[in-house]
Amino acid sequence: MNMNQKKYRIGELAKNLEVEDFVIRFWEKEFKIKSQRSQGGQRFYSEQDFEKFKLIKNLLYEKKFTIQGAKSELKTGHNKNKIIPSTLDLSASTDIQEKIKELYAQLVKLKELL
Repeated sequence: MNMNQKKYRIGELAKNLEVEDFVIRFWEKEFKIKSQRSQGGQRFYSEQDFEKFKLIKNLLYEKKFTIQGAKSELKTGHNKNKIIPSTLDLSASTDIQEKIKELYAQLVKLKELL
């Protein structure tokens, strides 16, 4: 792990995701996400973990997937090809196009991690 990479304690991660700590622990167990642990057993999460949890929250809370459905979606990566930067509407502003391309790249990277 990159030493300059931000690390989150469970409370900070939960606050940033706007969920309770127990939700993070539940998702960690259900989605088999391994957190780093201090010598005292305290959980620490990386930026990559944060992104995984954001994706899980989106699938469950926004897209209304079940736990099993979210697991399946993460495993198969059906969303992977839904945004294709090369086919973006050219009438959209350049800033929006660049942001979409950036988000797409992040999604692809996140899918590789899962």
